[in-house]
This record gives sequence, C-alpha cells and structure tokens, in this order.
Amino acid sequence: MKHKNLKGKSGLILALGVIALSFGSIIIRVTHSPSIVIAAWRLVLASVVLLPWGLARGRLSGRGLVLSLLSGAFLALHFATWIESLRHTTVASSVVLVNTNPLFVGLFSLFLGEPPSRALWQGIGLATLGGVLIGWGDFSLGGSALWGDLLALVGAIMASGYLMIGRRMRHHGPLFPYVGIAYSTAALLLVGGTFLLADGALPMREDWLWIGLLALGPQLLGHTSVNRALRSLPASAVAVAVLGEPVGATLWAYLLFGEGIGPVQGVGMLLVLAGIVRVLRATGL
Repeated sequence: MKHKNLKGKSGLILALGVIALSFGSIIIRVTHSPSIVIAAWRLVLASVVLLPWGLARGRLSGRGLVLSLLSGAFLALHFATWIESLRHTTVASSVVLVNTNPLFVGLFSLFLGEPPSRALWQGIGLATLGGVLIGWGDFSLGGSALWGDLLALVGAIMASGYLMIGRRMRHHGPLFPYVGIAYSTAALLLVGGTFLLADGALPMREDWLWIGLLALGPQLLGHTSVNRALRSLPASAVAVAVLGEPVGATLWAYLLFGEGIGPVQGVGMLLVLAGIVRVLRATGL
C-alpha cells in the first residue's frame, strides 16, 4: 500500500511538471535574444535559487557527483539544440521531435536492467506515433524547417541521457543536491557557449521577464518534478508521460500564435494521450 501511495504521489508530481513544461516553448517563442543566451540564463537563474538550498539538504556520493556533472552536460546540449530548433521550425514539430526520447530511453533502459514491458512498449509506440502526426506538416518542408527538425532530434537524444542519469541518481543521493549541481553545470557550460556562439553573453533587456518565467516554471517546477518522479517510476514511463508536453504546447500555440491544429494533428494528440494512459496503467498509476 505504501509503495502504491508513493507511486500515486509521483504521478501527481509528474503531471504538475508536465503542465509547467508545456509553457516552455511558448515563452521561448516571444523572446528575441540568441537561443543559447536564453538557455544559459534560464539555468543561471534557476541555479541561483536552487543550488544553495539543495546543498544544505544533503550530500551526494562521489559517483553521484560525477553523474550530476554528466547530467548537467546532457542538459546543456539538450537546451542548446532544442531552443535553437524553435528558431527554424514550428512549436509543434520542435516539441514533438525533442520528445521522441521515449524511444531512446526505452532502448537505453535495457542497460539499466529495467527493460520496458510489452505494455510500456505499446505506450511508447502509440505516443511516439502520435508525436510524429502532430508535427507531420513540417517534415516535408526542407530548408530551415528541416534543420530545426534535426536539431530537435539531437535534443531528444541529449534529453534521453539526462533522464537516464536522473533515474540512476536515486541510488546516489538526495534529489535537490543532484538537480542543483546538474542545473549549475548546465548553466556554466551554456554561459561559456554564449561567448563562442552569440554576440554577447547577456540577453536583451525585454527578455529578462520571460527568462525569469522560464526559470521559475518549466525549469524549477517542471524539470525538478520530472526528476522527482524518476525516483519512483521507470525512466521509460516518465519519458512517455512527458509527451503530454507537446499536446499542451500545441494547444497553447493554437490559442496564442494561431498555429492551426488540423485533423492529422488532432489524431496525433489523441494517440499521445492514449499512449500516456497505457503507460500509466502499466506502471500501476
């Protein structure tokens, strides 16, 4: 009973995190600073809030520290590629492709000794197919949109590594020291990247409000909730649940930017939701 209650609590936390994540791409679309600058300062602000408090909450093992640093590197590459993809393709395609990570997580989980069950693979298949349908309109455009799609796919692979490490970290120390170090590592790497890939390290003045909202919502609330859920749920199940993000993001894009939702996208959204339900039932939530 206690185990089931713990899973139920993790499911609620994960749902809250996915809702927070769904606003990320929408907020990014209204910024004007270079993508790597947005990514860097989103993480800098989140780290300033979280790192001191996290370190006061406990310590990591030596292996846990190494994994936290590696996780931060994966997170930095995830943000650098994904946020840049939003400059070249639509919210729907970018968020969907970056969330093909359940396929990669499912394969990587074999090395963690947590191979997905048949039901989990069914959910992964449904959700991934739905994701492809949501972003189908951009896949044949080529040019800039194709480059954005490829960047988002690289972001998916980096996100998969980040999730896999988050799952393994349950054995190596408390949550908040881990995420504090991981976010700070990603922030430092991305700030360094701004000197190489952008004209300046600071965002435009009008973007500070949006970056603060990114740090507070999608980062502190969204990503930290996902990492909390990984303590109790398999990485493959969490990865599928996070596919609720493109459904929410597509709805927000329709309401705020007028990016249409056609019949194919509608079917895709239903498949994503069906895949999530299948996974949640398979994990006892």
